[in-house]
Amino acid sequence: MNTKLSSKTTTLEPNQGIPPRLLWMMAMVSGLTVANLYYNQPLLEDIRKDLNVNEVQANFITFVTQVGYALGLLLVVPLADMWSRRKIAATSMILAAMMAVVIAFATQVQVLWAASLVLGVCSVIPQMFVPMARLYSLPQNQSRNMGYVLSGLLSGVLGARVVSGYVGDWLGWRTMFGVAAVIMLVCLVVSLRMLPRMRPTYQGSFAGLMHSILRIYKEHTLIRLYSVRAAFAFGSMMTVWSCMAFHLAGAPFYASSEAVGMLGLCGMAGAMAASGIGRFIPRFGIMRISLVGSLLQLAAWTIAWCFADSYLGLITTIILVDIGAQCHQLSNQSGCLAQTPRATNRSNTIFMFHLFVGGSLGTLCAGFAWNALQWTGVCLSGVVFAMVSLAITILFRK
Repeated sequence: MNTKLSSKTTTLEPNQGIPPRLLWMMAMVSGLTVANLYYNQPLLEDIRKDLNVNEVQANFITFVTQVGYALGLLLVVPLADMWSRRKIAATSMILAAMMAVVIAFATQVQVLWAASLVLGVCSVIPQMFVPMARLYSLPQNQSRNMGYVLSGLLSGVLGARVVSGYVGDWLGWRTMFGVAAVIMLVCLVVSLRMLPRMRPTYQGSFAGLMHSILRIYKEHTLIRLYSVRAAFAFGSMMTVWSCMAFHLAGAPFYASSEAVGMLGLCGMAGAMAASGIGRFIPRFGIMRISLVGSLLQLAAWTIAWCFADSYLGLITTIILVDIGAQCHQLSNQSGCLAQTPRATNRSNTIFMFHLFVGGSLGTLCAGFAWNALQWTGVCLSGVVFAMVSLAITILFRK
């Protein structure tokens, strides 16, 4: 296996193996890039006060960021099958850095919404790396290597909340987005130095590429099933995080953004579980692991409602709901990619588009639920999303 990492000398070939250092770089950059989606979550209360908006308007920041990511999945990620991944990654990182700067200086919530939407579109780089980990790994290492990259991705998701909570509490929420811009420029340099050449897997026009995605979606029933099931599980996870800042700002906690960020550390259990879940997929199958994920999320929401005023209850909720979501994501994503081994970016686009549509809906529903019934409404919303995911598993047994 070639272990040189110079993009000028190395060309990856399907099923021939990935150099370990490149795999870890992909995991690191995935985490740092996807973190752009989650810096705002612990800071929503600070942003709300600074811009003088209500909770629904503040929560909409998270919603439009998720929508932007879904659009990027649909419009940007498929291009990796026909164009240079290095150029796509470089362009995305430059734009992401620019949008982070715009957010840092925004004085109107509408500007913040628009910049957050574009930032979401530009943060889809990890979804080019996940199918890479499967396509270019040795067959026996495919699920394991996907788990490594997803662990990096999830570490970024959860670590973003910790870092932004601390930075927001100490230096202000605007400083956090300035730091995010610098991080993107560092990732840009690292990626350009280490990403090798990869031969395109699709020859044709962009319109033809979009048509091929639609054809894959129509022809593969399992891709549709796996995608929708995981989407509702992800929506359940996003529900808890989208209103956590509002919940902790009130009685009996009266906590700052730092406390919200610290809870992100609890979700690291999900990140550690992600690398291990991949090993169990061939043994237990996608359906059983998805079933476990749904049951974990339902248990989490029961605890969230019963122990709403307890840090221990919230910590347990976060750990269980995150692990449950990762059970769904890794198992169902692996199943989707297995359906189209020569079109992994396109099948991954379908899967992740559904996932973040589900996350966006979870965020949006949680915002309205909070406005209507406070934390009880959030818990009910999370239960509904988890129950739909569970029902799909029970009804279709796939």
